[in-house]
Amino acid sequence: MNYAVTGGSGFIGKRLVRALLARPDAVVHLIVRDQSPERMEALRNFWGEGFARVIPVRGDLTEPGLGTSAADRSAMTGKIDHVFHLGAIYDLEADPDRARLTNVQGTREAVRLAEAIGARRFHHMSSIAVAGLYRGIFREDMYDEAEALDHPYFSSKHDAEGIVRRECKVPWRIYRPGLVVGDSRTGETDKADGPYYFFKLIQTLRRTMPPWLPAIGLEGGRINLVPVDFVVAALDHLAHADGLDGRCFHLTDPNPERVGDLLARFAEAAHAPPFTMRINAALLNLIPAPVLSGLLALTPVQQIVQAITRDLGLPDGILRFVNYPTRFDCREAERELKPAGIAVPPIADYAWRLWDYWERHLDPDLFVDRSLRGAVAGRVAVVTGGSSGIGRATALRLAEAGATVVIVARDADRLAAAKEEAAGRGLALQTHAADITDPDQCDALAERLRTGFGGADILINNAGRSIRRSVQDSLDRPHDFERLMRINYFGALNLTLRLLPDMAARRRGHIVNISSIGVLTNAPHFSGYVASKAALEAWTRCAAAEYLDRGVEFTVVNMPLVRTAMTASVHFYEHVPILTPEQASDLVVEAIVRRPTRVATRLGVFGQVFNALSPRAGRIVMNTAFRMFTMATGAQPASEALTPDQAAFAQLLRGIHL
Repeated sequence: MNYAVTGGSGFIGKRLVRALLARPDAVVHLIVRDQSPERMEALRNFWGEGFARVIPVRGDLTEPGLGTSAADRSAMTGKIDHVFHLGAIYDLEADPDRARLTNVQGTREAVRLAEAIGARRFHHMSSIAVAGLYRGIFREDMYDEAEALDHPYFSSKHDAEGIVRRECKVPWRIYRPGLVVGDSRTGETDKADGPYYFFKLIQTLRRTMPPWLPAIGLEGGRINLVPVDFVVAALDHLAHADGLDGRCFHLTDPNPERVGDLLARFAEAAHAPPFTMRINAALLNLIPAPVLSGLLALTPVQQIVQAITRDLGLPDGILRFVNYPTRFDCREAERELKPAGIAVPPIADYAWRLWDYWERHLDPDLFVDRSLRGAVAGRVAVVTGGSSGIGRATALRLAEAGATVVIVARDADRLAAAKEEAAGRGLALQTHAADITDPDQCDALAERLRTGFGGADILINNAGRSIRRSVQDSLDRPHDFERLMRINYFGALNLTLRLLPDMAARRRGHIVNISSIGVLTNAPHFSGYVASKAALEAWTRCAAAEYLDRGVEFTVVNMPLVRTAMTASVHFYEHVPILTPEQASDLVVEAIVRRPTRVATRLGVFGQVFNALSPRAGRIVMNTAFRMFTMATGAQPASEALTPDQAAFAQLLRGIHL
């Protein structure tokens, strides 16, 4: 049996060709534009021995006769039993003119070619998009009833199917698959759209929140997912069955799930927090259409929506389809497929395979240089408080990754020691002794950075100090609060304000402000320290909004307890789980590489959410910690271990200042 196939190198097409080649007498004329050796070799590997029965035919959907030569058309004339037209643009974000040319005119030319070569049957791969946003149940015999076809992709697929219905003189069959995802048996897929658009959001939630913390998700319409192996099996069977000409078949799931349930399944597959609470997108329908359209037309609103969808990894306009209103009747297809045992498998059986394949092979982060070297090589990084602790550990990693690193601290001897340690590892650190609480010394540092290094690309405001003292014990020590604000807040601002103009002028800069987990959890004993860091965070949020469109980015790192000189004076910390400076530098590296607005541990994020949802309960927890550890002061002997209650509480609140 002889076949001619357009789109045979695409996601569905190459799997259909593999199914056709499983027939021992099958010969496939593959109409394809890209016949490069690399492309052909990839198809050879995919089809195996069957590739020997594939005849490549150079063609182009946008050209008359599909761009085939007279010789190729002559070779196919009178020999083709089935023409499968799968070639199309399936991208919701595709250029409208290109989508129309390819989908509509391409279908017209495919029909004309089938007629010209005397093909015995024409099979058109349509889409459920032909229904537009029809409200209700769309049957297989419906076409003209489609509604809301204003989206270019919807209208192009609708008009393409209309050409087959009105113009094709060859006996035809039409197939409308649902949203096609990966193979239900392996998860394998070539593309990541549809539900995959939400995978990055789920992955981000998993990275930032404890898996047991309930998350807020979306609820909407029913999304009709079908795995590619079902679509290919159904298409292969229906195409070769007798007596089905002139009919349309929905290759859809008869029991589709709602958006909220689908996202919950993928969150479970990813071991991410469950979407226990859901916001129904149908609430948008309560806003009168003219009002909603007017709001969405406003430039600030458009910018906000685009920014949110971009941060979530979603394409523009995707939220429009969350509340999808159409259901698809597939009884005709089911009736024909049931004897062959072909049916849509439940999404619950293979959601984990889709997730696993995506994360291993298609996660965009896999194709982006997320290494520290890729982020800092050749850049100038300034680290305050860089002579010891977190600052020194971070500086060494930046230097190892190829950055020009300038460490800043007050003590010249400690700076020299850090430089010597780096040299012992074959690394170079530049040093600058300065007190960042002194504006004049910050001026001198900024001038040196401009003239000696061409400016700073990355500034890590790490210098700081901490005092563990309750409010009751601080009643006569207001100077402690002033000292903390002077270094933790004003010191960071002194240097940042002097470097910002140059960063903005070059439209390149990243400010990393080291804050504390105490800001998220409202840690007792540290009111002065937490207040100074909270001030820095508040300033950071304001500055980030102002510089968003000027090429300067800001990240806050809510650092948990770290074993440094600042914690050494509190002896009971020796018995508490605490990060090493090297482990703490991992959080700083994450900030530099990914440039998020905030880097925090899962417990820190949970503390912030818990305090927001139930501030009274949060205070009770912190009060319990305060009373339990009030006597654990620096005067306590280092050898004295924690009580069982204290040890359990410290483990539960791992990393939180106590």
